[in-house]
Amino acid sequence: MIQRASGWLPTLVALAVVMLWGASSVVTKLATAELDPLFIGLGRTLLGGLAALPLAAVLRSGPPPRRLLLPFALSAFGGFIAFPVLFSFGQRLTSAMHGGLILAALPIFTGLYAAAIERRAPSGRWWLGCAVAFAGEIVLIGARSATGGATGSLAGDLLVLLAALFASLGYVAGARLAQAGYASLGATLWGIMAASLMVAPTLAIASGGALPAASWVAWAALAYLALVVSILGYVGWYWSLGRGGIARMGTIQFLQPISGLALAFLLLGERPSPTLAIATVLILAGVVIARRR
Repeated sequence: MIQRASGWLPTLVALAVVMLWGASSVVTKLATAELDPLFIGLGRTLLGGLAALPLAAVLRSGPPPRRLLLPFALSAFGGFIAFPVLFSFGQRLTSAMHGGLILAALPIFTGLYAAAIERRAPSGRWWLGCAVAFAGEIVLIGARSATGGATGSLAGDLLVLLAALFASLGYVAGARLAQAGYASLGATLWGIMAASLMVAPTLAIASGGALPAASWVAWAALAYLALVVSILGYVGWYWSLGRGGIARMGTIQFLQPISGLALAFLLLGERPSPTLAIATVLILAGVVIARRR
């Protein structure tokens, strides 16, 4: 069992990862404008697996021990198969601002999964903060107003929410691997390699064995999702959860919409509606309450 790192370092790493992940909604929206969502969801995992193979060899990162195969499998499936596929389909159907804010529910699910696994009850302040943030999620999903050139659809919002459930399961399983002494680097590299082997046949059938025609913007977006989000982001996130505590670090993800909202405004021309502004205030207020000692 590893010891938790003190104070600021896990928090700093978690904040950096959350800012990188905040761009996921916008980047996915750019990719789905030209590429099929199934191709994006499976392709980012396959590309990430191809990049992870030489990294694992160079860094001498070994596979997980047999006693950790269950959390490893949950981590790989939740984070590298279920989430990217569901999120890609959902993000195509809703606005980037909606998608980014819905992902702010991740800490709620992460904390609940962790509490169930660890058989402990979170503090009353954590529950209060999550309740406030979740109220913001309900306001957001219930709103059907357009944000600039995009409208948030109920089907898209619910798919993104379902994707968040699987992602949180993967986060907790990955953090448990780190807490059990298996390095976050290994959990990420071997997890995405295992997932890539599982999705490769489906991707080959879905694409007809040929690469679809798309601009460099779409391919750059896919590369960002595979390399920055799926590899760099997961290494940092598993490490920060394992060292700083799952429930405590998990609440930082409520801040994820900040970079996503800014990029959606600048790159996609989406504009926040009054309802979205209310939801944002509630979500950010929730993280402040949940993280106060």
